[in-house]
Amino acid sequence: MGSKFDICFVASEMYPFSKTGGLADVIGVLPLTLHRMGLKVCVITPLYGRLATSEYSPHLVYEDINVGYPWPEISTDVFKATFHGLPVYFIDRGEYFDRRYYYCTHKGDYFDNCERFIFFCRAAMSLMKKLDSPPKVVHSHDWHAALINSFIYYGKRHDPYWKDTSTIFTIHNLAFQGRFSVRLFWDSGLPYEAWTPEGVEYYDSFNLLKGGIAHADLVTTVSPSYAQEILTSEFGCGLEGILQKRSHDLKGILNGADYTVWNPEKDKYLAAGYSWDSPQAKAACKKDLIDKLFLPPRLADRPVLGFIGRLRTQKGIDLLLEIIPQLVKKDVGVVVLGEGGAEYEAQLLDLMERFPGNISGLVGYTEEMAHVIQAGSDIFLMPSRYEPCGLTQMYSLRYGTPPVATAVGGLKDTIKPYPDADATGFIFDRPDSALFLQALDQALALFENKEKWREMQLRGMRADFSWTTSAEAYLKAYKSLGYAEDKKKISGKTPSDVI
Repeated sequence: MGSKFDICFVASEMYPFSKTGGLADVIGVLPLTLHRMGLKVCVITPLYGRLATSEYSPHLVYEDINVGYPWPEISTDVFKATFHGLPVYFIDRGEYFDRRYYYCTHKGDYFDNCERFIFFCRAAMSLMKKLDSPPKVVHSHDWHAALINSFIYYGKRHDPYWKDTSTIFTIHNLAFQGRFSVRLFWDSGLPYEAWTPEGVEYYDSFNLLKGGIAHADLVTTVSPSYAQEILTSEFGCGLEGILQKRSHDLKGILNGADYTVWNPEKDKYLAAGYSWDSPQAKAACKKDLIDKLFLPPRLADRPVLGFIGRLRTQKGIDLLLEIIPQLVKKDVGVVVLGEGGAEYEAQLLDLMERFPGNISGLVGYTEEMAHVIQAGSDIFLMPSRYEPCGLTQMYSLRYGTPPVATAVGGLKDTIKPYPDADATGFIFDRPDSALFLQALDQALALFENKEKWREMQLRGMRADFSWTTSAEAYLKAYKSLGYAEDKKKISGKTPSDVI
């Protein structure tokens, strides 16, 4: 490879190349922030068939790298692109990654997801062995890359290449664990001793995420509150035991918001730009939303509530659908953007027919409409049952759209609740439709007080969740594992200069 990197990120998604959710957003900005701070960083990710690479021109750098056991005849090609100076390497194997979707179709998960991501992890390991020297830290993310930690943990016993490499594993959503049949463990390349309740075994199934938790040197989550929640049976998704065992090596680091993308002052999707010191044009963005969705003009003077997210119980879409008839009686508009459970999509379409002029549902996702809804709504809705971090509430704060959210995970860490003097939004204690409606009633009452409402909007718009704070926390975590910066190579930029 002819390259040397201190930090190697391994993840299944990276914006703008591939994206299904917040993981891609994190990988699209955290490594880049660290790179701009002067660290020697690269990213390794799959080369999917649906890959947005036209701006970055990836080129072939390696052919037929053998990934080793258990596929001695299978190899990988590797492509490379440069993303604003950050090297990104793509693992290419057509039969695994050249598909219309990343992980599943509407019928369910791909039957060979376990083999696909065992291959990805082993291919990433083989690629890293082409480096001029071993990486000091390998930072893997979620179940798709979790086995990296297990491979390095056991690899250190017989391969001196990895002896000085530390591992850090970030859990973005504990509910998605990568659980598969025991037979697939025997083809993974892990030694027999990994099959224990303290390793990858989980009630006689092969649990990839559990292996990442068990074998990483440090485990992080994407918010401090979520790090505490997952130690309990309510939020631990069955893994609270091993998480409690690793609690001394578990740390919550709050994600950041990418203000180069989510900034109402310079947002290319908006009808007009605005900021905390010049917020008047938000009204023009609301009119644009109403026009685009063919909502009645009278809603320009009434509250418009926005929801963006997967139509699944995690996001509390069922709580929102349950209270829509009561919201309609209050003469508000409700705009929903998302896709997910077929039953919720059907309920949403039914409510649109029952309450024309108040409800607009867009099944699917477009980046443009996400920005238009953030700017054009008055109140943002996040009735999540759990939320490891959440990014959309950070965006809504910057866009002057106070959120109404459940007191879970990163929502607790980012929203200052009404009626505190420094409130930026509204919080309700648990995922309950009656409590959700009570919190919304508080928001709707304050909305009528234009002066107080504007004060809350401006406090939220001035809140700073930039990635530089998060990057500094990760740098501290790397140093706790023995990573030492090469002072001669630092770019001279301070963290505050990066984004």
